[in-house]
Amino acid sequence: MYVVTAASAAGRAGCLVGFASQCSIDPPRFTVWLSTANHTYRVAREAEYLTVHLLRQEDRALAELFGEETGDRVDKFSAVGWRPGEAGSPVLEQVCSWFTGRIEGRIEGGDHVGFLLAPVAVCPPIEGPPPPLLRYRALRDLDPGHPA
Repeated sequence: MYVVTAASAAGRAGCLVGFASQCSIDPPRFTVWLSTANHTYRVAREAEYLTVHLLRQEDRALAELFGEETGDRVDKFSAVGWRPGEAGSPVLEQVCSWFTGRIEGRIEGGDHVGFLLAPVAVCPPIEGPPPPLLRYRALRDLDPGHPA
């Protein structure tokens, strides 16, 4: 699971994302899929960059905040530490694995739109074995801020 953040003239936003994947090795590319019902999608449409944060099992509270609340009603960033990244795209301080990608294209996919990203900034590598990741099955009980 990921938290994807964006900033544009429409403000800043972030949401929990389950549909995402590397899609090219050379050049490196990654695609994240955002629900068109989502506040983050509306901000991302106008953004140049998105930041993709890979969640660990210990990040459940962050997943709850970005998955159950909607930016239509709540400033999620007032509850977490963050800093502006490329073009203001928020980088969450609590998450140790993230990258920021320049939006290279968009792919219509029904009720979700894929944002094709070219990485431009990557978090420093972490030492030791990778931490256990937060998976969808651990979050099935969340009440989404918007219907999918």
